Amino acid sequence: MKTSVEALEGNKVKLVVEVDEQEFEKAINAAFKRIANQARIPGFRPGKAPRRVLEAHFGTEAARQEALREALPEYFVKAVTENDVDVIAPPEIDITSGEDSGAVSFDAVVEVRPKVSVPGYANLRVTIPSPEVSDEELDAQIERLRGQFGTLETVDRSVQDDDHVTIDISASADGEPVEGLTADDYLYKVGSGAVVAELDDHLRGAKVGDILSFEASHPDPDEDLDFIFKILVKEVKHQVLPDLNDEWANEASEFESLAALRDDMKGRLSAMKRVQSQLALHEKVVEALVGLVDADPPEVLVSNEVNRRAQDLVQRLEAQGADVNQYLQAMGSTGEELGAQLRVQAIEAVKSDLALRAVVEAEAIEATDEDLDSEIERFASRMNQKPAALRRQLERAEQLQAIRSDIKRGKALQWLVEHVEIVDEEGHTIDRAAIQPLINDSPLDELEAFEADSETAEEQE
Repeated sequence: MKTSVEALEGNKVKLVVEVDEQEFEKAINAAFKRIANQARIPGFRPGKAPRRVLEAHFGTEAARQEALREALPEYFVKAVTENDVDVIAPPEIDITSGEDSGAVSFDAVVEVRPKVSVPGYANLRVTIPSPEVSDEELDAQIERLRGQFGTLETVDRSVQDDDHVTIDISASADGEPVEGLTADDYLYKVGSGAVVAELDDHLRGAKVGDILSFEASHPDPDEDLDFIFKILVKEVKHQVLPDLNDEWANEASEFESLAALRDDMKGRLSAMKRVQSQLALHEKVVEALVGLVDADPPEVLVSNEVNRRAQDLVQRLEAQGADVNQYLQAMGSTGEELGAQLRVQAIEAVKSDLALRAVVEAEAIEATDEDLDSEIERFASRMNQKPAALRRQLERAEQLQAIRSDIKRGKALQWLVEHVEIVDEEGHTIDRAAIQPLINDSPLDELEAFEADSETAEEQE
């Protein structure tokens, strides 16, 4: 078989495939065998009639058409593999010769994955939150813990922010009580905004015995509905916090001193912030890289990515005992809005993939046999299979090249992370040593972890 590739406009190529008569004759023989298995020829068991008998009964045209139908896709795949053509859509095949006799030739026009330009990828600069724990953050964390040990004491004064007030609350809309907004002896923290913002505004300065009436809009701006509230202030309490000393620290934790508690809490916050900074670094690097891509991605890739994300969402919802309708209701969204959201996410994901492939090519990043073996072993461990058996499955499914491609993209992402300039919100350079790296077994783990976190974050937006 002879093949050649010709570049066409519109991100397409034409594969020209020529199969000599002797090679195609093998396909015709195979077609006759299939016909023999289905045919009923007097004097012969199914599948045992020789070719000359079949030719006499059916002629050669039927077998040739069968051979063309079955063999051309195989020839196409072989031509794609030989020429390393990155196909992203089904081909348009045109048989140019050999439909009736002789050697077979055909053209296959197919859309291929485009190569994008990412100028300046080696000089990216990204801004992430500082991994350092500030005194204010540490104090706030201590105060949250301290608040858990506070007590409420009744006070005889007007209401202030952070007071806890006992109120009777009722709300109506169009003259009907609103379910969930009517309660007696409801304990409410002033300034929390837990009901409607207007409630805090009217409670500030109020005293026990005051009856407050006011109108408030529905918290959801899309809902054209107003509420009428009536509030009776019954009691005002102020939270009294314990003193910050060693005695409280010993009561609130396993530490004997406040200094030891602060040191432990600072270490925990630091570890958390470093991991958050590392995740933010991956996200910002890819975001900056995608920003270098000017070209619109092919629609077939975007559509495939939308379908993949939709199927993944459905499967995860089913695993949680839910469905898409319940998800949409919980998110306050519609199917059309979800589709539009998935499309935006898909476009960014495809651009990210194309951009990382561009870095792979620019930096001549390779996936070695050792890298591949490591990934197969990792997959096998996850799937509770033997590596050799999994490799055979992947070979039969022709998935090894796809895994190599994923490994290279993971390496490209790691290369960018290692070379990008990192600054905090104030423009100060962040020392890489201050960022705790993610603990992964391979570059592909880095990529999978980033993509998983990105999809989760996108769904929560």
